[in-house]
Amino acid sequence: MTINESTTKKPKKPKKQLTTARDIALEAVIRIERDGAYANLLLQQMLSNSPLEARDRGFVTELVYGSTRMSRACDYLADRFIADPPPVEAKAALRLGVYQLVFLGTPPHAAVNDTVEATPHKFRGLVNAVLRKVIDAPVTYPTDAIALSYPDWLFDLFIEQFGDDQGRALMAAMNEPAEVTERDDGYRQDRSSQMVAALVTGDLVADICAAPGGKSTFIAGAEGGGAVVAASDRRLSRARLVSQNSDRLDLDNVFSVVADGRQLPYRPGSFDTVLVDAPCTGLGALRRRADARWRIGEEDAARLSTLQVELVLAAQDLVKDGGEIIYSVCTITDAESIDVGAKLAELAPNLEPIDDFPEGWERYGVGARLLPDATNDGMAVIRYRKVGSA
Repeated sequence: MTINESTTKKPKKPKKQLTTARDIALEAVIRIERDGAYANLLLQQMLSNSPLEARDRGFVTELVYGSTRMSRACDYLADRFIADPPPVEAKAALRLGVYQLVFLGTPPHAAVNDTVEATPHKFRGLVNAVLRKVIDAPVTYPTDAIALSYPDWLFDLFIEQFGDDQGRALMAAMNEPAEVTERDDGYRQDRSSQMVAALVTGDLVADICAAPGGKSTFIAGAEGGGAVVAASDRRLSRARLVSQNSDRLDLDNVFSVVADGRQLPYRPGSFDTVLVDAPCTGLGALRRRADARWRIGEEDAARLSTLQVELVLAAQDLVKDGGEIIYSVCTITDAESIDVGAKLAELAPNLEPIDDFPEGWERYGVGARLLPDATNDGMAVIRYRKVGSA
């Protein structure tokens, strides 16, 4: 470097400190939009390092999750007043501001002033002007998919499979914040996942897609003495989550294993029950996964249903004759429920569907499901009994 360069080079601008709820929310939305960060993982990391109190942390979560779920609607309401696509920082600020004005009912002065204050200086004029126009403009949308903030293909799928009224009601339910429920042991787990875990019986259980361990620890900690659970996941980092959660709950009957659910290192016929809580599109739990509706594609259900069938076929070798397999997914569409059941009827004739579900489950095909509502996420399950060797 020459002397002239060293004396004329501008010093780096210090990075802005994230001190307020809207500062943190804006940074999170920028990183979700720009970097493709996963909302739940990013927010957990950012809040763990923040000085905010519990109330403000809750506000950040609502801002980030809510504006991400409703991003299509928010962007439309702002973009009406912009000639060219805004830079990501301005887009994120506008999304947060519109979400507060239209969906949270935040007083306009607070929604606009505080959002503008959190916005980088060079975009403040744009954000201020557009948000003030949003305040005075009618809230109207060109399509119902935009109004409900779903991709067109997904909106059409829900209407096709559930009908107009019920399809819209389900989508609206998944636009609301998720309810937080806590088990007696202090573990936070949604009610519908607990209902799936409650279907599992037996003394020796394999949970073959176990991370982060909510269902495994529910089964192991059941009142009156839980089962011994071999809880596996194919990634070491996720298997560690199972270990950490079982240790935190002081459970010595959960054993964490790193293994692919299709190639498990267990002796055939070892287990009373195998839980196959399979990877899925998550179309019944979209309110908990704020960005999932924007990541999932039309082709993903078909791809995942192939994996789901493979996992159940592997599970049938692990369960003893007369034992059970519980297949579950947090989705509600046919491709990963009825269609999976139809494939298994052809490929696994020794698996007999069990027609027995507790109150609260709605029978669906050879299994049952929960539909998203004020308290439940959407789930689909099929219970099987192994009636003989494959």
